[in-house]
Amino acid sequence: MTNEKDIENIIKLLDEKTEAGVGRIKVNISENQTEGSVEEVHHHGRCDVGSPWATGKVRNFDC
Repeated sequence: MTNEKDIENIIKLLDEKTEAGVGRIKVNISENQTEGSVEEVHHHGRCDVGSPWATGKVRNFDC
């Protein structure tokens, strides 16, 4: 269950990222991830992180 401290921690994390110059942030919440843990994925392009374009798994791109 989410509490006020969890919300404050998320806001702090997002504030730190934007202050550091991060322009795009995608947040996913998972019940399968260890509580309190954070996983970051960095991508140095304009494709969405994890998309077929970003991962090189685009099908039929040569058609």
